[in-house]
Amino acid sequence: MSSPGSANANGSRQEQKPSRAGRDLKAAIGVGVGLGIVIVVTLLVKKESFLVVIMVAIGVGVWEMRHALTQQGIRAPLVPAVVGSLAMLWAAYVHGPAGLVLAWCLTAAAVVLWRGAGVLDGAAKDVLGGVLITAYPALLAGFAAMLLAAEDGVGRMFVFIIITVCSDVGGYAAGVLLGKHPMAPTISPKKSWEGFGGSVGLCVLGGAFTVWLILGHPWWIGVLLGVAVAIAATIGDLMESLIKRDLGIKDMSNILPGHGGIMDRLDSLVVVAPMVWAVLTLLAPEAL
Repeated sequence: MSSPGSANANGSRQEQKPSRAGRDLKAAIGVGVGLGIVIVVTLLVKKESFLVVIMVAIGVGVWEMRHALTQQGIRAPLVPAVVGSLAMLWAAYVHGPAGLVLAWCLTAAAVVLWRGAGVLDGAAKDVLGGVLITAYPALLAGFAAMLLAAEDGVGRMFVFIIITVCSDVGGYAAGVLLGKHPMAPTISPKKSWEGFGGSVGLCVLGGAFTVWLILGHPWWIGVLLGVAVAIAATIGDLMESLIKRDLGIKDMSNILPGHGGIMDRLDSLVVVAPMVWAVLTLLAPEAL
């Protein structure tokens, strides 16, 4: 296949066709590999550097969500949302659940005060939009920061990321090859029950091996974690699809070729993070 914009034998232009899943597969793979290298390097060099990566990603994600809401005339206060979101991640990493909750409450208050200082017309929906983008993605991402903060936080982050990627890869492969029965046709027509089955299967395998090999805990904990991750990741995908469909947009932005925006990649991760934190905290506590 010719590259986008190249001429064929008749002198006409050819456009690169997307895959059956609607992606520019070559670009998606290239960007995915690049992101993977950044994640692995920062985790292995110093885990605080990965916290910076999380902060940058969430800061961009908050901006994308705020921009998307403007399609419906909702203008959430951006400055307190971004600053507060970064503070939430730092507080979660340093002070745990109490720090995360307190920082989110203060951020929500800052959103109200910031918007209240302006014209009051439309203030209610703007404030609600601001609180939304501080919760999704920032508050949820705080659980990833708490995973990272553990003594064996690097291992926990690898488990979290690997199993979530297993959900995406398993669901994508099974959906493309076998997908016939739509799961939620009005929300995401390409998501199928067969794809969900592939997601569960690969998550279970990934969970069993990573929890055992990386964290040194029994494999059955990884099986339970894999099932939980597959369900949470699917809910995260559907949740963002519902938001985008309601707002009338295809992607949150176009800064990641083949993927869309940061939030188009974080949609499942931020919903999975609380689930992984809860399961590992309860069933696979860090070594003392």
